[in-house]
Amino acid sequence: MTLTDLLTMMGVIIAALSIILLCVIIISATRRITSKLQLSLPKKVIKKEIKKKRRTENMSQAREGVTFNDIFMFMIAVPLVLLWVGFAGFVIHSGLNDASVLDQIEGYTTLIAILGGPALLIIKDALDVWKQEQAEKTAFYKSKAQAVIDYNASAQKQSQLIESNEQAHEHKVVKTVAKKK
Repeated sequence: MTLTDLLTMMGVIIAALSIILLCVIIISATRRITSKLQLSLPKKVIKKEIKKKRRTENMSQAREGVTFNDIFMFMIAVPLVLLWVGFAGFVIHSGLNDASVLDQIEGYTTLIAILGGPALLIIKDALDVWKQEQAEKTAFYKSKAQAVIDYNASAQKQSQLIESNEQAHEHKVVKTVAKKK
């Protein structure tokens, strides 16, 4: 297998991954559009008894969506890094087994450096964006958890206050009944 064949194969793989990414984006956009259309269509209103759920149950069932950065990381960046490392590994393996590769090793290392420099910058920027997004998600979940804790504490205080008022009312009723007797 020559270097030209390897680069051609890598180009075909990247093109296939790009087509897959485009299909995923189109499917995602189609789903969002159809879900918005379904929400805007008028529906028959059928009255049914609605079981009330606690607000905390609804909060814990929130769905986490897949973002473009997640798709980019797993469809473009990961295969790019794997192909780049694979090419470097192929050059090393070929250099150990074929003496003619060792004669041209400077050209191969230059090619790896030329391909790797911009790839590393792009990957670093993508990783920075992805890290920032993950930090925002973490901060959101921390605030969400604190809100649930605060809600549960206030609900418990309220139920204790209601129970305390009911007991005080019962004591007043018992005292007035006892006074009348």
